[in-house]
Formats: sequence, structure tokens, C-alpha cells
Amino acid sequence: MTTATPDLATGAKQPGFLSRFRPRGAVWLAAPALLVLVIALAYPLAIVVVRSFTDPAPGIGNYVWFFQSAVNRTVLQRTFVVAAWVTLVSLICAYPYAYAMTIVGKNVRLVLILCVLVPFWLSGVVRTLAWVILLQDSGVINSFLRGLGLSPVKLIRTLPGVIIGMTQVLLPFMILPIYSVMKGIDTRLLQAARSLGAKPWRAFVQIYMPLSLPGVYAGVIIVFILSLGFYITPALLGGPRSIMLSSLVQNQVLSLLNWGRGGAMGVVLLVATFVLLAIAAPLMRQRHTSSRREA
Repeated sequence: MTTATPDLATGAKQPGFLSRFRPRGAVWLAAPALLVLVIALAYPLAIVVVRSFTDPAPGIGNYVWFFQSAVNRTVLQRTFVVAAWVTLVSLICAYPYAYAMTIVGKNVRLVLILCVLVPFWLSGVVRTLAWVILLQDSGVINSFLRGLGLSPVKLIRTLPGVIIGMTQVLLPFMILPIYSVMKGIDTRLLQAARSLGAKPWRAFVQIYMPLSLPGVYAGVIIVFILSLGFYITPALLGGPRSIMLSSLVQNQVLSLLNWGRGGAMGVVLLVATFVLLAIAAPLMRQRHTSSRREA
């Protein structure tokens, strides 16, 4: 005989076995996703880690080779610098855009959301080739500058060109998390602050911005991690002085068939990313807590 439990929403009663099924059922509902993650991510990653220590000979020779090479160290540093610049530029462009999405009318908001989603419908290669046309020496941008009587700017095969192309690709990943948090902020808090004598800019900085920080942190982490593994955009828009670690991994694995060294590069990048996130996460959490207290 089963007991009945009251439904808080409708006042009706539900069978008691449902409440007993839910905790165990939740685990089984996550099982397909966990299986996909293990097959598509954990297993290949384990193979890469093992081969980095065993190919061509057991030991840490691949890691010794990586850190002894000045080129590898320089490329690793450049990869993080480019990722940081892309994250910063994306944040500067995304924050006002996301805020505008929360204050405009419904029709305009739909247009702004559509502009964010359209890049997801296009191939990354197509978007990067479009930037090649725009940034090349005889491209649209330099032709426009010449038409204004200005000297052309070198953008293709440079770090600024890589940062521009990567920012355009990753901008939606910064806008959407920030907007998802901003749309839940009660704007009456700003009105209350102004009624108490605060200037609009001060109310925005001290009240609205701290409340939007969770979206900022999420967007920063997503864009930064995705930037570290970019290959197509730096390969097409960059040059020898703007090469990133993903290109070296591709060269070692596909061109030289040296899986051990390529795997070591990938593991170093992965560990460096985790270490940086482990350092940044407590600082972000502490900063967010102090900002909320001040607000």
C-alpha cells in the first residue's frame, strides 16, 4: 500500500513512490551525459596523457624537451597573452551590448539577440575567411582608409588581426552569460538609489555592476578557455610571429607524427589553464562577495 504526498502547487496528492524514486532517478538521468563525456572526452584525454609519457620512450623526455625549447616557452606565453587580450576586448564590447538588450523594447531586443545568434549558424572557417578579405593589405578596411587619405594599416598576419578575428567569433559566448544575469536584475534598485540622491553613473557602478559580476565571471572564463585552444583563426589571420600553441600541436601530431611531443604540449596547456583558473576562482569569488557587501 502506497502513501500519498500533497502537491504544493495544486493541492492534489501524489503517490509516495515518486518522492522515493526522484533521488535515484536523478542519477540515472545524468548517466547518458556522463557516458558521452567519458567516451568523447575522458578516454581520448587519457590516451593523450599516456602517450605523452610513453611515446617514443617511457619517461618525461617530452616535457623536458618542451620546457628546454625557448620557442615553445615563447609560444605558450603568447597563447595566454592573446587569450587575455581577446577576453578583455570581448568584455569591453559585450557588456554595453548586453546592457542595451535589457533596456530596449521587445522588438529591438529580438533583433539584437538575432545578431548574437547568427554567427552560430555560420562555419568558423567562413567567418575567418571573411576577416581575411576585410583585413588584408588590399582589403576593405585599408581601401576605406586610402579613400579617406590615410595610410593603410598592417592587420593581416599580425597579433591585432588575430585578436580581432577571435573576438568576433567568441563575442556571443561573452554576451549571453552577461545578459542572462542582467535580465534578472531589478532596475528599481537604481531608481531607489537615484531617489536617495545618487547620480546615475554612481548608482550604476555601485549597484548594477556588482550584481552583474556573476555573468561577467562566467563569460570571462568561457571566452578565455576557448581562446586558448583556437587553431583556425590564428592559422589563417596570423603569421610566424603570432603562432599559438595549437598550431605547434598540429604540426607535431599531423606533420611530424610525433604524438608524444604533441600530447605533452596539450597536457602542459591543460595543466596551466587549470592552475590559472584555480588561482583566479577564489579571487573572483572574494571580489564578488566584497562588491555585494558594498552594494
